[in-house]
Amino acid sequence: MIAIVDYGMGNLRSVQKAFEYLGYDAAITDQSKALENASHIVLPGVGAFRDAIAALKAKDLDGMIKKEVAEGKPFLGICLGMQMLFDRSLEDGEYEGLGLIGGEVVRFDTDLKIPHIGWNTLYYNKRTALFDGIDDNFFYFVHSYHAAKVAKEDIETTCVYGYEFVASVNRDNVWGVQFHPEKSGDTGLKVLKNFGAIK
Repeated sequence: MIAIVDYGMGNLRSVQKAFEYLGYDAAITDQSKALENASHIVLPGVGAFRDAIAALKAKDLDGMIKKEVAEGKPFLGICLGMQMLFDRSLEDGEYEGLGLIGGEVVRFDTDLKIPHIGWNTLYYNKRTALFDGIDDNFFYFVHSYHAAKVAKEDIETTCVYGYEFVASVNRDNVWGVQFHPEKSGDTGLKVLKNFGAIK
């Protein structure tokens, strides 16, 4: 079962429907036991970092996520869920993240329209199982903040919006994607299918 972490924010149902369409058993949950029993964990998210990380901690889900990741369970953060993987965010102050991957979250510093909304191309730094069999590297983004100060070995793909930024990350059994696979058509579904197949 794929556990989709419910902390009261985000596009939970659309992510669940995408996994179910692919034939996976996916449940939206805020229960630690469900995360413990799941084969995979997904942390989606839309909204402000401060509110999201506070809600996660209020439900005592941050510690369970770290425990399950440490035990090797495949984990995927989507959009705001990816941003929470890092050490800290500078969105409307400074807030501590999950610290699963080194880096920080900063606002776009460009003259282009913010938020960055729409389809954009990914460029590979490395390639893991998450992108197996994917030739069309066009994905859908909606965000005003992005990851920075990320070690090169943790960066899977980058994207360009005014300048190059981190579009996805991987360290061991942890993946994060800044784009929305559930809104990225067949290519996005392939990313989710690949994630569900990771052992």
